[in-house]
Amino acid sequence: MATELEEVRVDTASLTVGMFVSRLDRPWEGTPFPLQGFEIRTDREMRTLRELCQYVYIDRRREVDTRRGPLLTLTRGDGGGDARFMSVTTYANTVSIEEEIPKARDALQATSELIDQIYADVASGRELSVEHVEKVVRPLVASVLRSADAFLFLEGMRRHDDYIYGHAIACGALAAAFGRHLGLPEGTLLSLATAGLLMDIGKTRLPPELLRSAQPLSPEETELVRTHVAKGLDIVAAGGVDDPDVLDVMRTHHERFDGSGYPDRLLDDTIPMAGRMLAIIDSYDAMCSARPYQAAVSRHEALQNIYRARGSLYQAELVEQFQVCLGVYPTGSHVELSTGEIAVVLEQNQVRRLRPTVLVVSTPDKQPLRDFRVFNLLDQTVDGNTIEIKHTLAIDQHPVDTTAYLASL
Repeated sequence: MATELEEVRVDTASLTVGMFVSRLDRPWEGTPFPLQGFEIRTDREMRTLRELCQYVYIDRRREVDTRRGPLLTLTRGDGGGDARFMSVTTYANTVSIEEEIPKARDALQATSELIDQIYADVASGRELSVEHVEKVVRPLVASVLRSADAFLFLEGMRRHDDYIYGHAIACGALAAAFGRHLGLPEGTLLSLATAGLLMDIGKTRLPPELLRSAQPLSPEETELVRTHVAKGLDIVAAGGVDDPDVLDVMRTHHERFDGSGYPDRLLDDTIPMAGRMLAIIDSYDAMCSARPYQAAVSRHEALQNIYRARGSLYQAELVEQFQVCLGVYPTGSHVELSTGEIAVVLEQNQVRRLRPTVLVVSTPDKQPLRDFRVFNLLDQTVDGNTIEIKHTLAIDQHPVDTTAYLASL
């Protein structure tokens, strides 16, 4: 897959749907568009570009013929195509986020209980239950298909007592959301979500004190931790899991696009597509999560870190699509508004990505609100001034309790 640009300057009056905009005639900051560029999908996006710019640069290598399928050529990495990653399914939210949150809450509760049981069973030496895994995955994917934001919002509000379990649930949900964004078939979304839930299950066979260590690991300890890949493959094989995408992820989610990963130091598209996707998701959620040896960063900062590593650790095109999928301020992000209030990103605005819908949870002096307010930043003003996101926060900077809001739905 080519990663270099083939840029052409185009007057905005000549833009068409399917073109990939790689540069503007003005800075990206202050526009509603993602910094890494984007594919023009709607007439509304074209109108916005024409309002803001006289000309833009498009990348001819990424220009989409809308009669022909996907933006990315998604191969398995074995030299042959895989129909699951070549076809495109168009998804749309079928319910509002307010309607979906109660269903997503039930799905998240069931997912949490079952994933805890699955990991506890395996840690105790019992065999992985494929039946339990399926009971976890189907409600999760169904919720993400109905609403792209509800499950991710709720998952972001959880307090994870155990990093491994919380990381599994987050990666499963992110895998389903990313696959949905790429237009992958529902069966593939189920496989990717399963892979996200199980890819670190081999760590249940490692010494707990090693995983909880706040000190840098010795070379010997690092090698021991890396054996979780092989241990995980053994666990799923013994449980009868034979889904190729799940096995690909188990084997390759720590491989890196430049060949610097492990266990096999695979390079670029020799890494299966599912592995390339979950490598990004695994790293992103790890950065957002507090661990004994590392503080959490904001979701926005984690995305920036991933973006800086595009083309080296991670496939550039996939990173770009991951950022478009999550938005500039991913759902569940804690942010401070220009008013001083603390808010949580509730839902993305697909046209104006710098202006999501947020749930305001504090007063300007950071005191918790009793009655939460929902602001669509697309049209929210105070004294004639537009309310904007001032900066993002790590999840532990201002603890948020959304119990009252969730109970009201």
